Formats: sequence, C-alpha cells, structure tokens
Amino acid sequence: MMINYVDKTLYKTRPSGDGRLKKEMETYDILEKLDIPFQRVDHYPVATTEDCAEIEAVLGMEICKNLFLRNGSKTEFFLLVLPGGKKFVTRDVSRQIGSSRLSFGEADYMEEFLNVTPGSASILGLMYDKVHKINLLVDREIAESEYICCHPCINTSTLKIKTADILEKFLPYTGHKPTILEIFGAPNPV
Repeated sequence: MMINYVDKTLYKTRPSGDGRLKKEMETYDILEKLDIPFQRVDHYPVATTEDCAEIEAVLGMEICKNLFLRNGSKTEFFLLVLPGGKKFVTRDVSRQIGSSRLSFGEADYMEEFLNVTPGSASILGLMYDKVHKINLLVDREIAESEYICCHPCINTSTLKIKTADILEKFLPYTGHKPTILEIFGAPNPV
C-alpha cells in the first residue's frame, strides 16, 4: 500500500497485510511476540529526518536518525541511533569506539545484514542480523528518552515505541547489546 501523504491517524495495531512488504509484517510479528506495544503512522516514503516534520507532529516527538556505518576496511559495521536533529560528527564517534575512518555503509551491506534499503535503516532491522555483524551504537539522549520513533524496516510507516521495550525486550531477543555514546554534534540548523 503506497500513500502519497501523511495519514494523521495514530494507529495502535498492526496494518492488514494488504500491499505491505513481508519484512514490515515480520516486524509487527516480533513486536507482538515480545508484547511490545507501539503507535503507528503511515505516510509517504521518507528518506531523511528532514522529511519527517509532519510525521513528528502526529507522533508528538522527534524521529531518531539511524545511520549505517562501516570502518575503512569494511570489516566492522555499525548502526548509529541518534536524535534526528543532532549532527553526526565522524571523528567524535570514531574516537569513542576506537575505530578510524568511519564511512557510510553501502546499500548492499545494509540489505544483506539488516534487510533494509537506504532511507529505511532502523534499529528494528537488527532482527535480521542473525550473525551479529552489526555493532549497535546509541546516543545517550536516545537511550534515556521515554520513547523512540523508528521505521518498521520500511520508510512508509513510523512507529513510536517505549525505549525501555527496545532496550529490555527487543535487543535481548536479537542478541545485540548497545554501546551508549555521548554524541556532541551540534543540532542541525533549522
């Protein structure tokens, strides 16, 4: 189901499977299995956090930024989750994790490890990383927030989920342990 606007309805249930991708429906299956409630907004495809103002208004909060990164030799991969308005400064993150030359990861690696395409990167994609190739990096501001907003592995819906449910239920289920970072990047100009 492709829509070209933001559905201002805040749903508390999964969508019907009509026209939805399998990976999106599998996301709802996992959330239900783990008894993780969510609120959902359906919308036009968004590729950046800058595209999300109308969606954020419906959800009542900022959508987080999920950046797929890799080291220079393409042997280590990272998913960095930070507030949508915070600027990513490579050297700050590199210094904290002890990895030099971080770059954005290529789309083929993103699809292979997280089963998502550019614009759809999400912490929820870790359910597909069965071999734990991805190192999860979470900004402290996100880790300490009450809620997190992210895509269900496709950028035509956004979910609002309690952060504690992600940290205490979802991540233990996937076997990923977050590394909490202090990201000092200045907010992006409005």
